Amino acid sequence: MSGGGAAAKRSVGPTFTWTDAHVREALGLRSDPARADRRYRSVSSDSRSIEEGDLFVALSGPRFEGHDFVADAVASGARGVVVSRPVSETGPAVLYPVLDTLVALGRLARHRRDALPAAVVGIAGSAGKTSTKELAAAALGAGRRVYATRANDNNRIGVPQTLLAAPADREAVVVEMGTSERGEMAALTEIAAPDVALLVTVGEEHLEGLGTRDDAVEEELDLLRGLGAGARAIVGDTPADLPERARALVPAARVAGWSDRADDDLRPRDVAVDMWGYHSFAWQGARVQLRMAGRHAVVNALLALAAAEELGVDAASAAAALGDVEPRGMRGEIRHVGRLGVIVDCYNANPQSVRVALDLLEARAPGTRKVAVLGSMLELGARSGALHREVLEHALARDIDVLLATGAFAVAAAGRRPERPRLLAEADPRAAYALLREHLEGDETVLLKGSRGVALERLLPLLDLDFGAAGEG
Repeated sequence: MSGGGAAAKRSVGPTFTWTDAHVREALGLRSDPARADRRYRSVSSDSRSIEEGDLFVALSGPRFEGHDFVADAVASGARGVVVSRPVSETGPAVLYPVLDTLVALGRLARHRRDALPAAVVGIAGSAGKTSTKELAAAALGAGRRVYATRANDNNRIGVPQTLLAAPADREAVVVEMGTSERGEMAALTEIAAPDVALLVTVGEEHLEGLGTRDDAVEEELDLLRGLGAGARAIVGDTPADLPERARALVPAARVAGWSDRADDDLRPRDVAVDMWGYHSFAWQGARVQLRMAGRHAVVNALLALAAAEELGVDAASAAAALGDVEPRGMRGEIRHVGRLGVIVDCYNANPQSVRVALDLLEARAPGTRKVAVLGSMLELGARSGALHREVLEHALARDIDVLLATGAFAVAAAGRRPERPRLLAEADPRAAYALLREHLEGDETVLLKGSRGVALERLLPLLDLDFGAAGEG
């Protein structure tokens, strides 16, 4: 497969239908036994969602084995199956043998992508991908028919699924692209072949699989390395070396952000911020009012607006559409528990995103008491201990009244007892709630921040019990 982009050939057309011949072409299989009468409704890798006429791809992973469910898929109506090992009980279904079914899923998705008349916007980065995806979908949706990644399905299964599910009548497809090991971003870029690439920011993330922070930057930059002729790149201005490294790969790359590294037309102007951290700013003669808090949300919004501009969406319409986008999916959601304000930011955590969340908490609602509950940042490899200590120091320097350190942060806090903020430490987050409860009066702003595997949202029912409607009663 070759790289794509704005000039990529759309060889199949918007009325694309999966046929036996298309599947064989996508997978690089012999075409001479192709069956002209065999067509497929859609492509699926989940045997539970198979419907009559589908093509089933049997994926293998550490916690699942799709080949064990081929018979179930065929019984549910699959008319073809993609496999990498012998299977039985396939009945009338056509078998497509391949060496690796995950690679095959990507090849099928790339074949479908080349048939789409839509422009593809690919979004990568160590933090802010999902928020930027939501903002970009809204900005583009102000002038284009848009399809976007559901939830955060951004890996080598999720990216193909997004492209395979994109309706033929869409004019833009927004694809979130995540990486946790070297080579993954290059593979995703090959599959998605973005016309517009957004690289939000890069920090210390997934270091178990990526190595050093510089390795993480190089991995994310594979998004730009894989762009085809005519594709456009827009990057954030942090870290400081990202714009220069991006332009070494794509000289015409645009840069959005607060610093003088950003392009003049992609910096916020006439900025205002309210007591809750929500920014508004001027862009292209329009006023942007965000409902996502923090300075980082402004950069994400500028990236989204630049993507909409690249695809010809009216600036005023795109700017107005951003005002309808709110945080969701435990990514900075604001919930109210009685008189408590709870910032639920429990979907992901790395050093960069935790610092941003702490800074946002510090800036919110001056004069109110602020409490931070920090859970472990996972997948940081050998640097985990040092990074937890560094982030803890950043937290202790903030104007926060109570800091509850759990998991690896509790280890980092061992032996430290500063007066302000009041530092509490307990390895088990649920056990830590008893400590936290002693220091809550019921009118604080509370931040819950940790990696997905920590599940700090488990504290929400406990807070609700003590401070919600039932607790107040």
